[in-house]
Amino acid sequence: MTKKPVRHLLGISGGKDSAALAIYMRDKVPAMEYFFADTGAELPETLEFIDIMEDYLGKKIKRLNQHRGFEHYLKLHNNLLPNAKSRRCTLNLKLFPFEKLVKNDEAITYVAIRADEAQREGYLSKKPNIKARYPFKEAGLVKEDILQILKESGVGLPQYYQWRSRSGCYFCFFQRRMGGIV
Repeated sequence: MTKKPVRHLLGISGGKDSAALAIYMRDKVPAMEYFFADTGAELPETLEFIDIMEDYLGKKIKRLNQHRGFEHYLKLHNNLLPNAKSRRCTLNLKLFPFEKLVKNDEAITYVAIRADEAQREGYLSKKPNIKARYPFKEAGLVKEDILQILKESGVGLPQYYQWRSRSGCYFCFFQRRMGGIV
């Protein structure tokens, strides 16, 4: 029996860092699988940006959560919105669907945490078959480098950065209003 090859996966959130990582890794790992965990509460600008990324990468970006979005989990929790202490939205709509995608395959997930974000860990699976890599940290790339990658690629920034601080659900409690680009 032939052993399955290790899968290489990169989640694109619709934000600048994950987009820049996909661009940065595109030619380094040709077998990369891209995915987007659609919460069902994304901004139209986010969905448009995912389409732009798909065109740039020349590969389909697998959409997760096609049948169960945020509304489903909101009803399960008596319409109680998530908060910083109860981030069930991240678990149910991002992490668990990712682990379901991987199944029991050996996998490396590429995480878009920059070298100037030392305080962040990102996704750490408890599944022994999933290992995480942090290419931006490994290469010492910081925010200015990420903005340069997006500019040089021609992809640029998603339009919502003109008025909000990050990608994600339109009502996310981590949001800040902004008057300009990040």
